[in-house]
Amino acid sequence: MPEESSLSHSSSMKGRVGMYELGQTIGQGTFAKVKYARHLCTGRSFAIKILEKETILKNKMVQLIKREISTMKLVKHPNIVQLHEVMASKTKVYFVLEYVTGGEFFEKIVSSKFHNEKGRLSEREARKYFHQLINAVNYCHSQGVYHRDLKPENLLLDANGNLKISDFGLSALSEQCLKDGLLHTTCGTPNYVAPEVIYENGYDGAKADLWSCGVILFVLLAGFLPFEENNVLLLYKKIRKGDYNCPSWFSSGAQNLLKQILNPNAKQRITFAKILEDPWFKEGYKPAKFVFDQGVNLDDVDAVFSESNVQLETEKRKLQVSRPVSLNAFDLISFSPGLNLSGLFEMKQSFKLETRFTSKYPAPEIISKMEETARPLGFTVKKCDYKMTLRGVETGRKGFLSIITEVFEVAPSLFVVEVRKAGGDTLEYHKFCQSFSEGLKDIVWQTEAEMDVSSG
Repeated sequence: MPEESSLSHSSSMKGRVGMYELGQTIGQGTFAKVKYARHLCTGRSFAIKILEKETILKNKMVQLIKREISTMKLVKHPNIVQLHEVMASKTKVYFVLEYVTGGEFFEKIVSSKFHNEKGRLSEREARKYFHQLINAVNYCHSQGVYHRDLKPENLLLDANGNLKISDFGLSALSEQCLKDGLLHTTCGTPNYVAPEVIYENGYDGAKADLWSCGVILFVLLAGFLPFEENNVLLLYKKIRKGDYNCPSWFSSGAQNLLKQILNPNAKQRITFAKILEDPWFKEGYKPAKFVFDQGVNLDDVDAVFSESNVQLETEKRKLQVSRPVSLNAFDLISFSPGLNLSGLFEMKQSFKLETRFTSKYPAPEIISKMEETARPLGFTVKKCDYKMTLRGVETGRKGFLSIITEVFEVAPSLFVVEVRKAGGDTLEYHKFCQSFSEGLKDIVWQTEAEMDVSSG
């Protein structure tokens, strides 16, 4: 376990983790901070990403962190930020990373000497960076790693101006694919995400990453995004259709390659192998030179948390979920077929197997009210955080009626409640919904127009 001194620096002592002396904070994210560090024996510079174990547990991120460690140990490439070591104390996890001194790629390109009056890179320079991006991403896929959040903000430059991919927090490994061979977790940044990722039918991680690479190439050449709308629904409609226009200054070769990459039909999208044969791409292309690491050992990934298992189990019992799962734009869209949110926030009595309503009441009050309403209707209740399972005490036409409810947070004072049938007869379920909704009418949020109708 690394020695961990106070992180408040004094004139005589700086923070220290193992054999690394910590310096100033050079980056800050939602769940982690990054500090400059110097190895005490070699004097080499590193960047150390620091995560609090309490935060990891509270946000149920243990598997995510383990996956990020596994991913970064697998990808050893000159155009990827390298993970040198992972350490853990009783309260923190430390990623010792390559220290990249060239700054963020996104900031660099707008002030580069190659940047022209139109706010874009020259085609020659854009192609050079695209070569490096494709080299690195293609290598990741050869190792069974899919990044899933490729964008200029996750690219860095080293001291020689070479591109480095960073932030594998949303990455996936090939073994996460289901039996259909596809990934099914919706994630990424809206403007850069592939159309097939938005929907729930699964997607090929390599094809999705390639789409994001195409969006990045467009940004380098144009100085702006190919798909951009203030309304996220309109944005996704454009992405789904592949609705973009190349500026007049794009060469025919660049336009042709982009057309093949930004094809909304993933099955017809160009492959990495075909990109390497493309005439526009091949101009000035130099494959990356490196030695494949065949000795990667992932057996020690669990050790990051095993050093303090007793403490972690104690913390898990203490760290009860303080709030429901949050919904993002992807979740809202998946709740509403056809990208239409108009019917999301109202109680439906049609013959569906699930229904939703919104409430401005605190989440614990919503759970209590639902429990209070369900029991007199003849249901037993089992609760786990903000989920409830309701089971009829009497058998129906198709066995016991079973219903699952869950509360989701849309905003600090707005919650979506999902109610769905898990078993039993559909007609009995809809009769239950009618009685259940009547009992919950005091906590269901209504718009002013709806209140006017109900009062009229």
